[in-house]
Amino acid sequence: MLHHVTDTTMSHVHTTSGFARALDTNAPFLDTQSIWIQAPVQKVWETLTTLEQWPAWLTNVSLVKMNGLLQAGTTFDWKTNGMTIHSTLHTVTPLVAIGWTGKVWGMFAVHNWEFREVDGQTEVTVSESMDGFLLKVFRKTFNKMLSKDMHDSLQLLKKACE
Repeated sequence: MLHHVTDTTMSHVHTTSGFARALDTNAPFLDTQSIWIQAPVQKVWETLTTLEQWPAWLTNVSLVKMNGLLQAGTTFDWKTNGMTIHSTLHTVTPLVAIGWTGKVWGMFAVHNWEFREVDGQTEVTVSESMDGFLLKVFRKTFNKMLSKDMHDSLQLLKKACE
């Protein structure tokens, strides 16, 4: 089951998990979505954090190049929906949380992913904030597209892990 929340008052959720970079609660795009995956957290973690394998299961990503180890401060470059994004990992807490920032076309995003295993199943929660001129001008269009991309990413992660 997928849970979808768009609520700018949820910033406390992200800071309690120890993310090094909190979401921008004033950004024009702010969304949080969750899904339960019928797989242990180790499998889900490995699937999501083996970034260079994203193109094998995340259909809107065509390329990922890691510029170091999976640790805070490492950068990676990736292509999604025709855009090349330069990202920096800000949080890597194995089996618990991963987060990164990204820049493209004058927009700045914060992505935070959390994992919680219960009885061999994993709840995955992804939160994202994004700001920039284009988002302010085309807010409604971008919000709809970005929320759909988050939903699709969770569904594809579920499919890859189950």
